[in-house]
Amino acid sequence: MGCGIFLIGVTLLSLLNTSHWYLAVLGFPRLAILIALVTCGVLCLLLSAKKQVSYFIFTACLLVSVCLQVWIILPYTSLSQKKVKSVDADQVSRQSSISMLIANVLMSNRNTKGLLEQINSREPDMVLAMEVNSRWVNDLRVLDKSYPYQILFPTDNTYGMSLYSKLPLTSSKVLFLNNKKVPSFQCMVRLRNGKTFQLLTVHPVAPKPSLHPDNMGEKENGLLKAAYLVAREKIPTVVAGDFNDVGWSYTTSNFSDISNLNDVRCGRGLYNTFSAHTFIFKWPLDYIYVSDEFKVVNLQRLSAFGSDHYPFYAQLAFLP
Repeated sequence: MGCGIFLIGVTLLSLLNTSHWYLAVLGFPRLAILIALVTCGVLCLLLSAKKQVSYFIFTACLLVSVCLQVWIILPYTSLSQKKVKSVDADQVSRQSSISMLIANVLMSNRNTKGLLEQINSREPDMVLAMEVNSRWVNDLRVLDKSYPYQILFPTDNTYGMSLYSKLPLTSSKVLFLNNKKVPSFQCMVRLRNGKTFQLLTVHPVAPKPSLHPDNMGEKENGLLKAAYLVAREKIPTVVAGDFNDVGWSYTTSNFSDISNLNDVRCGRGLYNTFSAHTFIFKWPLDYIYVSDEFKVVNLQRLSAFGSDHYPFYAQLAFLP
């Protein structure tokens, strides 16, 4: 029963809209907590000999907690309606489609070959790599010929970023939305049919306090600042990156509402991209949000390559 009480408490605390990181992260492992709640309920049902009043109260609290967790993650399952509509690949021309692979490489990871194998296998139009330092950028120079359009900003603080594109990039900018040591990229992408859309790539600082980069005493507003930027532009837009947050959090929900962009995952599956190093504690951290002009052709979580994140691949159709 003690374990069940703990899980019920975690579920209730995870509902708080708080800036305290140690409470905010309780909303990350909802699937693991849901499984634990169900397991606890089954064991309680099987092992409890005497059904006293406390048993029924406890069981009711377990059931409510299960329902809360299910309600929150349900929009990300195939049981819910897709927020971004699908389109079959044979109905989309190459000129109006774009494919993208995003990967947090884990700066200390040295398996560049593993990432390159994923890129060579899918041949995406664009590759977004995060947590890149100078060594990673140098190792990825082999992409220069196939991906001539690039924005590079390596750092040694695990928030470096590099963008590689087969499609022309114009009006490229390196932005610092909330922290002077954490870059974001903004650019216009020209498709093969000549149409353009805005791409914004982000990697906000994780909610846990850190000295590298220094976010002590700061509230991370980078994602919300990106949302207001998109709202002001009012043009077809894709926002991609490691959000360091889950899609059902208050911050990410506000981002979606303000920017009027939708998560390509919703109605398709969780596609947990973190952590690649554990079996149970997994949740989605890497996202692609799009405006209404885009449709989804294909989504895939790719194989692990030594990073604590799985790469995330999306093929989209731009149909304004």
